Amino acid sequence: MNESLPIVLVPGLLATPRLYAAQIPALWRLGPVMVANHLHHSSMAELADSVLASAPPQFGLVGLSMGGYIAFEILRRAPQRVRRLALLDTSARPDRPEQTANRRAQIELACAGRFTEVYENMFPQLVHHVGDFGLRSTFHLMAVETGVDAFVRQQTANMNRPDSRPLLPQIACPTLVLVGAEDKLTPPEMAQEIAGSVRDARLLTLPECGHLSTLDQPDRVAQVLVDWFLV
Repeated sequence: MNESLPIVLVPGLLATPRLYAAQIPALWRLGPVMVANHLHHSSMAELADSVLASAPPQFGLVGLSMGGYIAFEILRRAPQRVRRLALLDTSARPDRPEQTANRRAQIELACAGRFTEVYENMFPQLVHHVGDFGLRSTFHLMAVETGVDAFVRQQTANMNRPDSRPLLPQIACPTLVLVGAEDKLTPPEMAQEIAGSVRDARLLTLPECGHLSTLDQPDRVAQVLVDWFLV
């Protein structure tokens, strides 16, 4: 059992520690929990180095969406420090040209004073329970807390992230790959690709769940992560 294993949680784009609000109390019972700060750098390399600089010598790692991209970079740099891994609603692929074009358009709008429009338009793509006012409020609050400058840095890092597919067969730690069945941004086939390339990875698909699985199915994801880090 890994009761004393520290756990590092890496949020996604426009996400703050609120992304893991339902999971932190459950994981905290197992050992120290740290939420990585990914606001201040504009490349995956810098973001990974920043997380590693503040993380314990060895830890369990959880990354959702962009947090998964950062997790891959951490594994490139210091695989021996990651004891156990959970990749939530993410992709090992680099940005497609249309994704990059969309990110650039969002940056342009945000920098033109239309940031509210950017994150309001993003929300329906992120959750299955689109009509849940609490979910919407949480996402909007995280976006405001992140702010335009950090959003631009995050999108710059996302646009320029490397292809992580060659890394997958090299991942040696126990790995959980979780995806929402209704994830529109990184759909189940992306998770299947990761799980199929990482040795002995476990794949779990959650029904009635979108991209922000920790918010869409908070209690279910909390239990899954507790079970994973207790193995």
